[in-house]
Amino acid sequence: MNELSYFSVDGAYGGNQDWHTNLVMHMGGCAALVACDSLIYFAKHLARADFYPFDLKQVTKEDYKAFGMLMKPYISPRIHGVKKLAWYKEELEQYLTDYGIAFPYRIKEFSGDNELSLAKERVRRQIDGGKVVPFLLLKHQQKSLSFFTWHWFLLTGYEEEKSGEMQVTVATYAKKHTISFDQLWETGYEEKGGMILYEEKEGKV
Repeated sequence: MNELSYFSVDGAYGGNQDWHTNLVMHMGGCAALVACDSLIYFAKHLARADFYPFDLKQVTKEDYKAFGMLMKPYISPRIHGVKKLAWYKEELEQYLTDYGIAFPYRIKEFSGDNELSLAKERVRRQIDGGKVVPFLLLKHQQKSLSFFTWHWFLLTGYEEEKSGEMQVTVATYAKKHTISFDQLWETGYEEKGGMILYEEKEGKV
C-alpha cells in the first residue's frame, strides 16, 4: 500500500464529525471537515503552520472542532448536502482568500463521469505527489458501501492488485478503511459525485 503519513487527533486517524456538539456540523459537516483535514494534512506535510490556526504539533479534539466551526460558514452544511464539487472548490477558495492563506495548489474538480482508468491515474498521481484526495460519493448500488454514501471523505493511500483492481485507504470518522476503488467509482447511478484534485500551480514542480 502506497500510503500517506496522515495526521492523528488525540491518537485517532484524522478527524471525526461525530465529535461536534454543534448539531449542524454533527449531522452534515463532512465537506467542511474534509477541507479542514486537507489543510491540517498539508500544514504538516509542507510545514505550513499558517494553514491551521491552532497547535500543529498536537492536534486535539477541541481545537479540531474549533477549526471546523471556522470552516462552517464557508463550506456550509445544507439540507441536501454539499453535493456539487464546484461548491467545495469555490467555498474553500473563498476561505483561503479571506484568511490570507497562500495555498500552493489549484483546487480542481474531477467529475465521477470520467472513466475509471483516468480516475485511477489521478489517484496515483495525487497520492504519489504527497496529496490527499477529497472524494464525494452520492448514491451507490452496492449496499456494502452504504456507510460511505452521500458523504465526503479523504483518500490517503492506494494499492494496485495483480488483477488490476485498485484498493484505496479511506479516512473518515477518525478511522481507516480499505475499499475497492473500482467499486467505489462505478456507482451505477447517473448522478455522480467525484474527486477534488490539488494540483501544482503553474511554475511549481
